[in-house]
Amino acid sequence: MRRWTVRILILIALAALAFFTLAPGQIEQAQNRIDGKPLPAIGARAAALHNSLTIVDLHSDSLLWSRDFLDRANRGHMDLPRLQDGNVALQILSSTTQSPKGQNYDANGGDTDNITALVIAQLQPVRTWNSVLERSLWHAAKLHRAVAASGGRLRAIATDKDVAALLAARRGPAPPVGALLSIEGLHNLEGDIANLDKLYKAGFRMAGLTHFFDNDLAGSMHGLKKGGLTALGRQVVSAMEARGMVVDIAHCSNACVSNILQMARRPVVSSHGGVQATCKVNRNLSDDQIRGVAATGGLIGIGYWDAAVCDTSPASIARAMKHVRDLVGIQHVALGSDYDGATTVRFDTAKLAQVTQALIDAGFTDDEIRAAMGGNAIRVLSAGLVPLTPPLAVEPL
Repeated sequence: MRRWTVRILILIALAALAFFTLAPGQIEQAQNRIDGKPLPAIGARAAALHNSLTIVDLHSDSLLWSRDFLDRANRGHMDLPRLQDGNVALQILSSTTQSPKGQNYDANGGDTDNITALVIAQLQPVRTWNSVLERSLWHAAKLHRAVAASGGRLRAIATDKDVAALLAARRGPAPPVGALLSIEGLHNLEGDIANLDKLYKAGFRMAGLTHFFDNDLAGSMHGLKKGGLTALGRQVVSAMEARGMVVDIAHCSNACVSNILQMARRPVVSSHGGVQATCKVNRNLSDDQIRGVAATGGLIGIGYWDAAVCDTSPASIARAMKHVRDLVGIQHVALGSDYDGATTVRFDTAKLAQVTQALIDAGFTDDEIRAAMGGNAIRVLSAGLVPLTPPLAVEPL
């Protein structure tokens, strides 16, 4: 009897080992896909121009997944070697902490979560199992460990001085890649605005108020009520701007977007998405919203997946960027891939020259391409990371 008990325990242990070893990778392979459709050839002009660019991507969810960011992976869309291949200067890495079951673009509640199972399967610290705040702090720690182990290849960016130093270093023989921390949904404040200081100290410098469900700060475009900013949400927006944290309207409801644009004192970004004019999906921005973001001096980051541009082709990405350029000016156009965000795309970050080629084919000038691929983002971040005032003590409502 004892022998059979030992055998059963060994089998259970082996099954658990196989699950925790294989399941995270299998989950990611199913979520972050490349569709394998043909890509156009890159011409000599595009290749030469692309290698001269300072490229910035406003949104990736790569920190969510259980793999070493410094190693080239055979799954997903992004890691440091592929960022280097794609000539990316600065990547904004988002912390995604909660995703409702049955997630859709129309109506989701906030009472369920898919990410908890992923957190446990990836054997993250127990403190992250039931706390969305701790999940973000874990993502920050994960990035800082990667920076420390990178031998200077990866740099954490948190101030305007860090941006300037990164640009100077990239003129050298071994250009580093910068990484700036963002947040996809400030439900990770867990109802306490004082937690904004914890996130700031961990290095977070951009945040969207909502993700796929309404929370106690604002309504989501994909929530049930889709309301505007709450009193807490207004206080958080002001506190972010005061500290030098960029406000992101991605996933916000129409009312939330309107409220933020009315009260913004700093440039506002839509980090990842599309525009209604070229892809009529509810999360994409209307022309009035694009004008509102532009009025703040902000940016529209165009994504690469089908719900952002109604296709995955580089030409569709360029078409959305062209609409923003023609409507409000090239200075408001940016990249917002949503790589590793449970998306299916045509190409990974190593092949970003596809966007450069598509912009050339769409009639963009070299200077316009320099601006859209990263110059605009460098300008906005350099200004937006400077606090309006010294950090203030946060008082409860």
